[in-house]
Amino acid sequence: MTDEATAFVPGHITGFFSAHHADDPTKAGSRGAGLTLTDGVTVTVRPAEKSELLLEGEPIDVEPVWTVLETLEVRARVAVESELPLGAGFGVSGAMALGTALAANRVFDRKLSANELVTIAHGAEVKAGTGLGDVVAQAHGGVPIRLEPGGPQHNALDAVPARARVEYVSFGELSTADVLSGDTDQLTAAGRQALSRIVEEPTLPSFIYASRRFAREAELLTPRVREALEDVAAVDGHASMAMLGETVFALGMGLSDAGYEPSVCATHPAGATLK
Repeated sequence: MTDEATAFVPGHITGFFSAHHADDPTKAGSRGAGLTLTDGVTVTVRPAEKSELLLEGEPIDVEPVWTVLETLEVRARVAVESELPLGAGFGVSGAMALGTALAANRVFDRKLSANELVTIAHGAEVKAGTGLGDVVAQAHGGVPIRLEPGGPQHNALDAVPARARVEYVSFGELSTADVLSGDTDQLTAAGRQALSRIVEEPTLPSFIYASRRFAREAELLTPRVREALEDVAAVDGHASMAMLGETVFALGMGLSDAGYEPSVCATHPAGATLK
């Protein structure tokens, strides 16, 4: 056992996805594609008599983190610092869960493999209804394409072999749980079409096009997101909506050229790591 350990987990923007449910949460998940970000989440774990979770020093309740701690059979103080907002389509809850798994494994000497830890965090996310594919993507890094649902023992991954400047503007939150608990047939049909496109042409322009079409066909666009996408298109930029949040992301200078003041980062070349 060590006194503490810290993990960094990149943020993840899902461009499109299809939902795939199963009784076993480690087998459930999504197919789709997204971008991992150099902006991300830092998680520090240390032993404690009673488990607690803090985001920027304030107590917070994020179910997947508690599930990870219970699965590892540990009590810990989990301190999280995030460059990204929670609930806005950046995979922050998944990052918290994965970072907790990685750091707690080191602190408490659980001797689990990377795939085992990713499986635990992924299952915790699916069980809570807060995400279906962020954890697997965040463990991989880059611009991952999730060809099969589920944790790493079930999931098949490919990637777009490219890096990019990423801009984003967030207008607010959307409830992932509300969307995933409803009728997802239309969403899943659109996600399958988008995945077919990116598999046929694994490039960043193809990803953005497929993502934007998915958001429209899945009827997820909000008025503010639609307006921002139209503004970026008017200056010949490339943008889409983050799933699931009221957030617009663009490659290159799309949002800046359209007159917005976006946050700026880049695609992350690697997955989650211990510091």
